[in-house]
Amino acid sequence: MTEVGIKLAFSLAQIAVVLGIVLLTVMILTLAERKVLGWMQDRMGPMEVGPYGVLQPIADGLKLFFKEDIVPAGANKFLFSLAPILALVPALIGFAVIPFGPNKTIELFGYQFQPFVISDINIGILYILAFTSIGAYGIILGGWASNSKYSLLGGLRSAAQVISYELNVGLAIVGVLLLAGSLSLVKITEAQAGGFWHWYVFAFPFPQIFAFVVYVISSVAETNRLPFDLPEAESELVAGFFTEYSGMRFAFFFLAEYANMILVSCIAAALFLGGWNAPYPGTLLPETLAWVEGVMWFTVKVYFFLFLFFWLRATLPRLRYDQLMRFGWKVMLPIALGNILVTAIAAYLFPR
Repeated sequence: MTEVGIKLAFSLAQIAVVLGIVLLTVMILTLAERKVLGWMQDRMGPMEVGPYGVLQPIADGLKLFFKEDIVPAGANKFLFSLAPILALVPALIGFAVIPFGPNKTIELFGYQFQPFVISDINIGILYILAFTSIGAYGIILGGWASNSKYSLLGGLRSAAQVISYELNVGLAIVGVLLLAGSLSLVKITEAQAGGFWHWYVFAFPFPQIFAFVVYVISSVAETNRLPFDLPEAESELVAGFFTEYSGMRFAFFFLAEYANMILVSCIAAALFLGGWNAPYPGTLLPETLAWVEGVMWFTVKVYFFLFLFFWLRATLPRLRYDQLMRFGWKVMLPIALGNILVTAIAAYLFPR
C-alpha cells in the first residue's frame, strides 16, 4: 500500500511539473510571438506592461480571467461549455509520453522512476495520434453549439482540414516507425544517438527528409496556424469557431492552440531530430551532468520549431480554401505515400 502511495505521489508530481512547464511555455510564447512579429514588421511589439513589456502575458491572463463569460442566445449550453475543455485536455494529455531528456532511472525512497518521461508506453505514437484526434471534436462542437453562422463555418472548415492533414501527419510518421521498429518515443529517440548523421531526417538507408517536410507542413495545418488558419480566418469569419466565446472559455481554446504547437514541436524533435541527443557523439559535460545537456538540446530543438511557427505567420499569406484542400490531397498525400514505399524497400534491403 505504501509503495502504491509513493508511486502515485511521484506520478502526480511529474504530471504537475510537466503541466507547469507547458503552461509557462505557453505564457512565454504569447509574448515571444508578438515580439518576434513586431521585430519582423519593424515595430517594437508590447511595451506598456512591465519593463520592455515582459509582464504582458500576466495582464492578458488577468483580463481573460475577469472578463464576462457570455453564452449566446439559442446556443446549446452543455456542448458550448464542453467544447473548450474537449480542445484543451487532449492537447495536454499528449505530453505524458514525450521524453524530455535522457532515459535514465533514479531511485528515491526505494522507488525507481524515470524523471524525464511520465510514462514510456510501447504505443506512444498511437496514443498521441488518438488523443489529438479527440481535440478536433472540441473545435467542431464549439462551432456548432454557438448558434452562429460564422462559428459553424469555422467548425466545418476545421473538420475538413483536420481530416485532410491528420492523414498526412500519420503517414509521414510511418517512415520513422519502419526504421525504428518501435512505437515508443523513448526507443525511437535512443535509436538516433551518436551524432546528427543518425537522426532519422538524415539517417541511412533512406533519410526521412521528405517525411519531415510533410510532417512540418501538415502540423502547421493541424494547429490551425497561418497560412492554414482557415477555421478562424478573421477577414472572412470574424474569429471562426470561437467567435462567440469570451473569458476563460476563450482562454481554453487559446491555451489548446499553443499547447498543440508545443506538442507537435516535441514530436518533430523526437522523431526526426534525435530528441534529447546532441548533434555530436557523446557529451561535453561530465557523465553525472549529461542529462542537463540532453534537456538543453531537446529544448533548443523544440524552440526552433516554435520560432518556425512565428516566422511562417509573419511571412506567408493565408491560402484559399480550395488551395488548402488541393495541396493536402494532391501534393502532401502522394509524397507521404511515396516516402513510405521507398523507406519500406530501403529498410528491407538494408536492415539496421
